[in-house]
Amino acid sequence: MRRLLIVGIGTGDPEQLTLQAINALKSARVIFLTDKGDAAAELREARREICTRYLTPGAFRLVEFADPERDRSSADYRSAVDAWHAKRAHLYEQLILENLTDEECGAFLVWGDPSLYDSILRILPAIAERKTLNLTYEVIPGVSSLQVLAARHRIPLNEIGQSFQVTTGRRLAETLAREPRSDNVIVMLDGDCAFATAADPDDEIYWGAYLGMPGEILISGKVRDVTARIREARADARTRRGWIMDTYLLKRRR
Repeated sequence: MRRLLIVGIGTGDPEQLTLQAINALKSARVIFLTDKGDAAAELREARREICTRYLTPGAFRLVEFADPERDRSSADYRSAVDAWHAKRAHLYEQLILENLTDEECGAFLVWGDPSLYDSILRILPAIAERKTLNLTYEVIPGVSSLQVLAARHRIPLNEIGQSFQVTTGRRLAETLAREPRSDNVIVMLDGDCAFATAADPDDEIYWGAYLGMPGEILISGKVRDVTARIREARADARTRRGWIMDTYLLKRRR
């Protein structure tokens, strides 16, 4: 039986790892490390730093692999994502078969928390269903960008008696158009600054990029007042670093 650990590692700061995550990684003999190319080398190096800081040299094997590309030109987003996940499932299956022996434990390091906008918890059941290998896995939760965003801005995600909703930039316009609208909307994966046209100009926005990493950027204020600053900061940072991950919270003031 091959055993896997799916370990949430936080948003880039090695000190965000929980004691549970550290102890889990220490039990792994193989660490699978995603490589998203030179443009996102910082993400790879952050994972390597975690291994260097918490694991004993020689006690584990590091297996690096290139992440398959998603077809971003397709007009059918869901089909493109399904095809991308299928590629990942095939790759992960081969990686496990070739690098993890029976009775060994391996680990995938997942950015943030594995339950939040990460495909691995959809991919592993698909692999297990094929019965090509005997596989069991455990999920170790991690600090998410939602938590770090709230901590950095020193705010709660919701006010007393209110809920909050998590969505993507792709779905923001329809989310805000629903009645009743949530007073607190958290947005992830927004490459087009959808808030600039979808949000009420009087909404408060709390925006953060590279949360937990060197060069973290924070901007907050009314949408009408800070949209230009966020657009400029986002474009400049992406040009300088070659990649960007950002998250924001929209709060409707009553």
